[in-house]
Amino acid sequence: MADVRLTGLSKSYGKLDVIKDVSLEIHDGEFVVLIGPSGCGKSTLLRMIAGLEGISSGTLEIGGVSMNDVPPRDRGISMVFQSYALYPHMNSADNMSFSLRLAGEEEAQRRSKVDRAADILGLGPYLDRLPRQLSGGQRQRVAMGRAIVRKPEVFLFDEPLSNLDAKLRVKMRAELKELHQKLKTTTIYVTHDQVEAMTLADRIVVLRDGEIEQIGTPLELYDNPANAFVGSFLGSPTMNLLNLEVSSENPSEARFSDGEALWLATPVAPGRATVGIRPECFALQSEAGSGALRAEVVVVEPTGASTELVVRKAGQNITVLSHERLSLKPGDNVWLVPNAERVHAFPDGAAA
Repeated sequence: MADVRLTGLSKSYGKLDVIKDVSLEIHDGEFVVLIGPSGCGKSTLLRMIAGLEGISSGTLEIGGVSMNDVPPRDRGISMVFQSYALYPHMNSADNMSFSLRLAGEEEAQRRSKVDRAADILGLGPYLDRLPRQLSGGQRQRVAMGRAIVRKPEVFLFDEPLSNLDAKLRVKMRAELKELHQKLKTTTIYVTHDQVEAMTLADRIVVLRDGEIEQIGTPLELYDNPANAFVGSFLGSPTMNLLNLEVSSENPSEARFSDGEALWLATPVAPGRATVGIRPECFALQSEAGSGALRAEVVVVEPTGASTELVVRKAGQNITVLSHERLSLKPGDNVWLVPNAERVHAFPDGAAA
């Protein structure tokens, strides 16, 4: 196992800058998730760590050793791809042991390592099967087994669950988390799925346009986003971002166009501001009261365990998540009581 250090890492294709001066330290045994929208550079950054993309400037170290000019096979990493990349004519055991055979390991050693990986991943009954005889989840476990047998210092995962259906993704997330707890290998994981990021990561790195927006634990980023982009990117349903006016008389008060106000957790400069509040941070009541905001129900979406509402307040839609079963319908009036400690005003004013 080893730590991974990126210092001023950049990648350009001609005049196009894809990765811009990224610095990041990943600790030994840590599970770090790179997340961001399509085109933000997260897969390119992972491929630079793997050695599959060159480095335009900056340094990459694994275990304190510079890797800028080291071939991929000598970096002590194993990579699991979105597409599984299994050889269709080889059974699971042969797919898992192929890199060991290329390295000249004896058959007994290869078999021992494959059996250990198969035991960890629950693949024992499937070692003689070809990829076409396996389910999507089983194929992904074979791909992970192929990475495990090499006993790498660093695991790299590039959106490994994106080809699976929703139910299987949930199951595989749990298996990945359990696998990391067993092996304790430094892991860097790329995804665009914020639920994967929140459930798997020790720390999350949020990327946008090739730059790091924020780094922190899942709950640090969820509760205290650095800006509106991070706030809106993490969380489902997404954070409400409201365009309000901060009072010049009271910088802790942000007003809607109808005159009603949200109280802010931290005072900000007067003027227009982007104010964020998560859907679960509202209490609902059926009549007016102190601090309550009147709104009209637009959409009611019961999911069984909770009810998601879209309400309209002074021309702006607000999503509200309640864990109660509500007997509301479009056109009804409700009063929202926000948790003032969870209301953020973003000084950059950017919505996303």
